[in-house]
Amino acid sequence: MSWTVADAVDYKGFPADKSKTGGWLPAALILVIELSERLSTMGIAVNLVTYLVGTMHLPSSTSANIVTDFMGTSFLLCLLGGFLADSFLGRYKTIAIFAAIQTLGTGALAISTKLPQLQPPACDTASGKNCKPANGFQMGILYLALYLIALGTGGLKSSVSGFGSDQFDEKDEKEKAQMAYFFQRFFLFISVGTLMAVTVLVYIQDEVGRSWAYGICSVSMLISIIVFLCGTKRYRYKKCMGSPIVQIFQVIAAAFKKRNMSGPFNVSLLYEDTPEASRIAHTEQFRFLDKAAIVTEDDFEKINGKTSAPNPWKLCSATKVEEVKMMIRLLPVWATTILFWTTYAQMITFSVEQASTMERSIGGFQIPAGSLTVFFVVAIMITIVFYDRVIMPLWKKWKGEQGFTNLQRMAIGLVLSIFGMAAAALSEMKRLLVAKSAAPTTQTLPISVFLLIPQFFLVGSGEAFIYTGQLDFFITQSPKGMKTMSTGLFLTTLSLGFFVSSFLVSVVKKVTGSRDGQGWLADNINEGRLDCFYGLLTVLGVINFAAYIVCAKWYKPKKAKPAVQMSGINANGNNDNYDRC
Repeated sequence: MSWTVADAVDYKGFPADKSKTGGWLPAALILVIELSERLSTMGIAVNLVTYLVGTMHLPSSTSANIVTDFMGTSFLLCLLGGFLADSFLGRYKTIAIFAAIQTLGTGALAISTKLPQLQPPACDTASGKNCKPANGFQMGILYLALYLIALGTGGLKSSVSGFGSDQFDEKDEKEKAQMAYFFQRFFLFISVGTLMAVTVLVYIQDEVGRSWAYGICSVSMLISIIVFLCGTKRYRYKKCMGSPIVQIFQVIAAAFKKRNMSGPFNVSLLYEDTPEASRIAHTEQFRFLDKAAIVTEDDFEKINGKTSAPNPWKLCSATKVEEVKMMIRLLPVWATTILFWTTYAQMITFSVEQASTMERSIGGFQIPAGSLTVFFVVAIMITIVFYDRVIMPLWKKWKGEQGFTNLQRMAIGLVLSIFGMAAAALSEMKRLLVAKSAAPTTQTLPISVFLLIPQFFLVGSGEAFIYTGQLDFFITQSPKGMKTMSTGLFLTTLSLGFFVSSFLVSVVKKVTGSRDGQGWLADNINEGRLDCFYGLLTVLGVINFAAYIVCAKWYKPKKAKPAVQMSGINANGNNDNYDRC
């Protein structure tokens, strides 16, 4: 057995020695930085809406959009982080740089929540009126802090799990088994970080002070960076091979330049330079892209009288074209899973605002509104354990299969999200009835916050299915050389889901607000009709599910590969099998 890893080097650039690099210790150091990232991002996101409404005096709909835009940008920037890691920086430098950026962001947020000059004056406590909203400068500082955090999060998410998997050699059976356990621990660390965020950190925000909580996030991330850098000599590094995004643009550009050409009658005449074992069979769909593999004299350049390799922006191999086709075939399923994350966005915005108006006391302890999302996290964990320990064994015994297919899991997630929004609409109807009978100055309505548990639990269980189903689908149904890109495609469903939420809130606010100045999404949640908004999401969910069924039936899966088990999924949305950097 070789004592070096074939495709990895040490920090000096020499072949990585297995006895001195990689393994559990370096992987554990990487897990520490992921724990801090989850603590910071989720601790800020789940309770940010209460700060925007209560301290910055912004309307509830505006506050919800700020949160969803922040989260959407975080996931969208994963594409930027992945591109930089694959093409220029490598995963190690990407993690270090973007972790430092997130540290600056949390530090800036701590300062903005501490200084009175960066907040509007308090409302008239007697009447609850005369609330002056934050001015442009105050909001500008807040936005700067939030989007520094979003930039840092995006860079980290793109590289952390991939760099962790780099510490194990897939060609070594022992290390390959260790890698599977690494991802289980990765999921555990993410869950622990999220639980700490929605319980301890949210409690500190509400009872001690937000500046203290955000300061803890900044210090935690700084310590994690130091711990991460301590492993520099022990890490294994893989060479950057370029981003697959470039390949997609090359195929499209080459096909467009040759759009007026006729393809060959025999597809074997298309250009091919891929080794036989790695070639992909030609397919009839999207045949216009085949023109990128038509050979012309202009595709080759001569240097010193010798013909050089073809210009990749003019001529692409048939296999590269087929890889792009495979990615295109994923798009209908991709598009019909976006709405789930729009539903998810309500759990950290309007649902938290609902909780802030309800009775949250247990004995002498008052549950922070943002901590209600703990039921969301618990639902995910319970669902995963139930699936692994109950459903999978029964399904294997009954059907002879390892579990639901990735498309079936996504379908279950969509159905649960529909029921979650229906439950949210019903609970909001009951809350509004209590609000109408209460005095206008009542701060806490006489109705238990535990009425909201069904919506958190249903959508949380839905995430356990759709998240793992999506990640399995995009990893196993994408070309081997584009797994980084396919994971990025998966992350964009989260990003676009948050942006669709912001768009939908703005449209509903404008359309329904013209009727009486308040509408469904009134500035005061007790004066609006949030139940109608939840009902709209339920209807949209049903329509989207019908579209998903059509797309799932249209999709022709590639040859089956071992399914990604729910217990071993990387729950922050990153690829467990990076092939490039």
